[in-house]
Amino acid sequence: MNGQPDRPAENDGNDEKQAAAEDTGKADPVPAADVVDAAAWQQKADENWQKYLRTAAELENVRKRAARDVEHAHKFALERFAGELLAVLDSLEACQAAGEEAGASTLFEGNEATLKQLLAVLERFGIEELDPQGEPFDPALHEAMTVQPSETVEPGSVITVFQKGYALNGRLLRPARVVVAAEQEGSADAG
Repeated sequence: MNGQPDRPAENDGNDEKQAAAEDTGKADPVPAADVVDAAAWQQKADENWQKYLRTAAELENVRKRAARDVEHAHKFALERFAGELLAVLDSLEACQAAGEEAGASTLFEGNEATLKQLLAVLERFGIEELDPQGEPFDPALHEAMTVQPSETVEPGSVITVFQKGYALNGRLLRPARVVVAAEQEGSADAG
């Protein structure tokens, strides 16, 4: 059985049986038109169920593909950056190989060219160098290693940069480590 009510047999012209059934209280349970409608509704429900199953399977596939793409992005996010750095590595290895035979000026020029190459790679990937020499101290970008008096720069300005800082697309990677100019002791008394 498929869960649908049995269809009554077609009327063979024997109205007496039907009249007798009505007399005994047993009438035709479902009119034929309603059975046809129920079959159509069942067919439509089956079609919708199949659509639902296909959509659910497709959604699950999309979810799995998205998770795989995110995992792949995390795993290989630095691939392009690393590929660019390989040229810098090659340059450093060439410098090292030529170290014994090359003169100091040649090594210095090679080192300078390699540094320019590295800075160009960093710039292409949005890494900005922070060299705050002579600029006002900014605690959001700089780390004060010490404070010392200075007659050459204004108080609160950077005197010396121990280590440059770097930002990635405007976000601080490493603060610049600096020495900050202190107020002159005599100027505080004069005011």
